[in-house]
Amino acid sequence: MSSIEFYNKFHALSNMLNAFAYNLTKNMEEAKDLYQETAFRALTNRDKFRPGTNFKAWLFTIMKNIFINNYRKKSKANTIFDSTDNLYYLNSGKNAINNGAESNIMMEELVQMVEELDDNIRTPFQMYFEGYKYQEIADHLELPLGTVKSRIFFARKALKDKVYKRYGKNVTRHTKAV
Repeated sequence: MSSIEFYNKFHALSNMLNAFAYNLTKNMEEAKDLYQETAFRALTNRDKFRPGTNFKAWLFTIMKNIFINNYRKKSKANTIFDSTDNLYYLNSGKNAINNGAESNIMMEELVQMVEELDDNIRTPFQMYFEGYKYQEIADHLELPLGTVKSRIFFARKALKDKVYKRYGKNVTRHTKAV
């Protein structure tokens, strides 16, 4: 489909798109923003439209997906989770001060656990943690790529085991990033 055909088809559907945007948002300004975002996405991704398919449905799907994504972002931004027994965080207002002592102690303990690892798995793990890519680590240590990957895997596994032994079941969900 040529650019001119694309623009003409889009323009012919603009009233329907505006009505659909208003139907979703129930607010004229938000509807205009949604229409504009849909137009932008459709124009930037027009090469992804396959001729012979339903152009109207493609545009409406783009608009609906943008609306859903925006709705989810707004709902996550307005959600506060308070797992304390007395809802302390919800009732404390905006003046709550974070104390990083617990996380600092945990980080010091993790650094100590890493230092206790055997050198042949600690070194590749630390390099990976510092941002080196697998191939860079392999080149630097003059090891095969698969060996580097397996050593990093074993370092992660050893750290997870150490954290589990020290803290028990309460931190297993936090150790997935290690």
